[in-house]
Amino acid sequence: MSRVLIQNFVRFVVLVLLQVFLLKNISLYNLSMPYLYVLFIMLLPLETPNLLLFSLAFLMGIIIDMFYDTPGLHAAASVILAFVRVLFVSITVQRDGFDAEPEPTLGNMGFRWFLTYSTVLILIHHFFLFCLEVFRFSEIQYTLLRFLSSSLFTLFLILITSFLFYRRKER
Repeated sequence: MSRVLIQNFVRFVVLVLLQVFLLKNISLYNLSMPYLYVLFIMLLPLETPNLLLFSLAFLMGIIIDMFYDTPGLHAAASVILAFVRVLFVSITVQRDGFDAEPEPTLGNMGFRWFLTYSTVLILIHHFFLFCLEVFRFSEIQYTLLRFLSSSLFTLFLILITSFLFYRRKER
């Protein structure tokens, strides 16, 4: 088994366990809830085939759904996240300058690109997650407040995690 496959499997398991057993119980004023599991989808190698990427996103989402009792919400939002990831990477990354299987990490891509990448993907994931959860316009202000605060909380945790495991790309 390749090192990248083992690394991503361990990342999958660790993020699911963190999300389900620790982060599920964290809520700031019932507005902001962190969803760190999206980091798995975001850090998959850039050369991951789209079918595998969408399948892994769905699998991650459906496992989170099983523990959150939300039938399909996280799975749908995760597949949308994977789709936007494909679009974002195809627009912003020139594949010629990277190794065989680069991961879009802070160390490989730089802070500005990683911050933009994380912000866009988290905002879209959380927007669809909270809109699908509420699915009515009568609570739009509360939904937008939850969406923004949860997005900021998740972005903060992802940046902290990225800095903890930061490795500068060797050139």
